[in-house]
Amino acid sequence: MRVTLMMTALAAAAMLAGGAQAQTAPDEARYQAALERMITETTQGRCPADIMAEQLLAACTQQIAAMSTGLQSLGPIESMTFLSSEDRADGRLERYAVKFTGGTTLNWGIGAEADGKFGAAFAGG
Repeated sequence: MRVTLMMTALAAAAMLAGGAQAQTAPDEARYQAALERMITETTQGRCPADIMAEQLLAACTQQIAAMSTGLQSLGPIESMTFLSSEDRADGRLERYAVKFTGGTTLNWGIGAEADGKFGAAFAGG
C-alpha cells in the first residue's frame, strides 16, 4: 500500500511510530527525533503543535484522519536511516528512509525549522 501524505507551508507532510534507532552520526541527522515524534503522534491521531509551524499544523489538522489511518496500516517504525541533507533558502532539509514493521519503506523529508518548529514534513520525494 502506498501512502501519500501531503502537507506543509512549503511542500508536503506526515508523522511516525515508536522506537526507531538512528543509523548515522548524530551530527548529520539533526531532525530525526522530531520526525519520529511527528509520525508517532500523527499515527495516534494527534498533530504535535509544539514542533509544527502554523501552516504545517493547519495542514496536519485538516488531514489527520486520513494520515492516521494510512500510517496505522504500516505498523510501527522499525528503523530510520539518514539519507541526506541540503541547505535551502527556507532552511535545512533532511531526508530519511523510514522502514515500518509491515515491510514498507518510505522516504520522508523534514525541514524549514525556525524557533524549534518545522515548516515542512512529508512522505515521498
